[in-house]
Amino acid sequence: MAFVQIIDCKTDRLDDLNRLMDTWAAQTRGKRTASHAMVATDRSDTQHVVEIVEFPSYEEAMRNSKLPETDRIFREMVALCEEPPTFTDLDVVRDSQFNKTLANRVLDGTARGDLSVIDECMAADYRDHDFGSEGDAVGLPAVKERVSGYMNAFDFTFEIESQIAEGDEVATRWTWHATQKAAFGNVPNTGKSVIGRGTTTFRCKDGKIVEGWWQWDVMGLMRQLGVLPA
Repeated sequence: MAFVQIIDCKTDRLDDLNRLMDTWAAQTRGKRTASHAMVATDRSDTQHVVEIVEFPSYEEAMRNSKLPETDRIFREMVALCEEPPTFTDLDVVRDSQFNKTLANRVLDGTARGDLSVIDECMAADYRDHDFGSEGDAVGLPAVKERVSGYMNAFDFTFEIESQIAEGDEVATRWTWHATQKAAFGNVPNTGKSVIGRGTTTFRCKDGKIVEGWWQWDVMGLMRQLGVLPA
C-alpha cells in the first residue's frame, strides 16, 4: 500500500527550504526510497509551507527516515521554521488518476471494436499523430476512419506494460497482439498472428483527450505480415 507523509511548517525562508531539499535529493541519490515530493505554499498564508512526500509503502518510508542524510536535513529544516513542523502519516486507500483512466478506456474500447469511446473520451478537435500513418487525423470523424482501418483488418488486444502520468499527459507503453482478418491497406489478408510494440502519449484537457502521439514498430509489423523480408 502506498504511503504519503505530509509535513506542515511555518517559515518565511522558502528559498532556503528549497535549497535544503535540493541538497537532500543530491545526498540521498541511489539510497532514498521516496518516489515523489512536492513543496507547496498556502495561498492565504505564504508562510504556511506544506511538503508532501510519497513512498511505495510505510516500510520504505521508515527506511528513508533512518538515512543519516534525512536526519541531518530534517534538523536543518527545523532551524528554518518558526515552530517545530508537524507530521501527518497517511496510508493511501484510493488513488484516482483520471488521465490514465481516459487512456485505458480508449485502448480497451478500440480493441473491442467500440468506436463510441472516441466520442466519449476525445475532444471534438482532437489531433492524432500516428507515425505509422501519413499525415495527422484531425477531428473525430477522421480519427474514427483511421481507427476503423485497424479494427476492420485485425482482431486485437492491447496489453499495457507500463504507464506514466504527469501534468496533462499520460504515456502508455503497450504490446499489441493481433490476428489479421482482412486486407490492411495494400496488404492482403494473411490470417497471420502478429505482435506489435509501441508507446502512446495522450494530452488531456477538461476531462477529454485533445492530442495523441502513437510511436510503434511499423517495419516490424510489415515483416511479420510478409510484406518486408525478415
